[in-house]
Amino acid sequence: MDVKKLIPLFHKIFSISDNPRFFFAPGRINLIGEHTDYNGGYVFPCAITFGTYALARKREDRTIRMYSENFPGEEVITFSLDDLEYNNEHRWANYPKGMIRFLKNAGYSIEFGMDVFFYGNIPNGAGLSSSASIEMVTGVMLEKLFGLSIDRVELVKIGQRVENEFIGVNSGIMDQFAVGMGKRDHGILLDCDTLVYEYVPITLENYEILIMNTNKRRELADSKYNERRNECERALKELQKYVEIQSLGELKNEEFEKLQIYLSDDKIRKRARHAISENERTIRAKEALNNNDLKSFGQLMNESHRSLRDDYEVTGKELDTIVEAAWQQEGVLGARMTGAGFGGCAIALVEKSKIEKIIENIGKIYRKKIGYDATFYSVAIGDGAKEIVEDDIKC
Repeated sequence: MDVKKLIPLFHKIFSISDNPRFFFAPGRINLIGEHTDYNGGYVFPCAITFGTYALARKREDRTIRMYSENFPGEEVITFSLDDLEYNNEHRWANYPKGMIRFLKNAGYSIEFGMDVFFYGNIPNGAGLSSSASIEMVTGVMLEKLFGLSIDRVELVKIGQRVENEFIGVNSGIMDQFAVGMGKRDHGILLDCDTLVYEYVPITLENYEILIMNTNKRRELADSKYNERRNECERALKELQKYVEIQSLGELKNEEFEKLQIYLSDDKIRKRARHAISENERTIRAKEALNNNDLKSFGQLMNESHRSLRDDYEVTGKELDTIVEAAWQQEGVLGARMTGAGFGGCAIALVEKSKIEKIIENIGKIYRKKIGYDATFYSVAIGDGAKEIVEDDIKC
């Protein structure tokens, strides 16, 4: 679909003839480095070519009108620039409203309202960061419409604050960072504590990234996330009696092998082993990609999933089924769950020429074992949030 076809809808919804400006923010996947961020380690996300589009024009009054094509039939959500409080009735529009409020609170001059038409092609419930995408597309839209000068990392931090303080979701900064800072054909090696980051080139050539959505809702993700985090904090406190560290991410595998005898039970030993080994895998993944060694990168993906399955225990039947089915396919270099776990998505690195057969085979295995269909999406690694010219808008 050509997103320029949304222009007549924009005109119809808002009963105006003015043409809008176009903005885009991607979704994201984490290539490797799962449950490492709160353990002082690295994550390795990238922006993808699915995302959120915003068609927008500045008004001459203080009225803000918002509409989402993803909720057809719903009315335009209208509010004033003078009333930016959270409102349950405004549902999804609280995300862009929060960005407006927090940017104004930070001292940026937004003195006029706007008409904004949103359209997203990120699959619902897939864990590909649709909330960070709408936050960051709004941030870039406000930056450009009002001629603001905003450091991109500051905009990323404001997006996280909206998520934490306005929406009330206690998430880390990786999603907004990947969505705001993404770079075409590059991953981002990111230390979530310091925000020190490095772009790493990813040359896929005859391969592409396949997102495999289990279509299993992540019901346990929040409670188990807190549980795992507490277990890692326990492991850290016990190890700090014997070694001077501030986080598990400071340890190497060899050091942990010697220290693990001091941990009080096998459960926290396994949790710590994952956090430490996953951090090393993430660093090795950067080296593999710098050497254009996709085979080694694929092996690291496989090791990551096994660690998440066996040591961190956050995968579940659906994710294990779809990943293990991918491992069986000729033309798959590696596969792993991505995200918090207990449902959501996995990713695989697959040979382009075999992708249709790979999808068919994995789909059959998954349907037979789980009882319903998975959904598959082939994606490229794209840029972060930006204004785009009309000729470039495709979805």
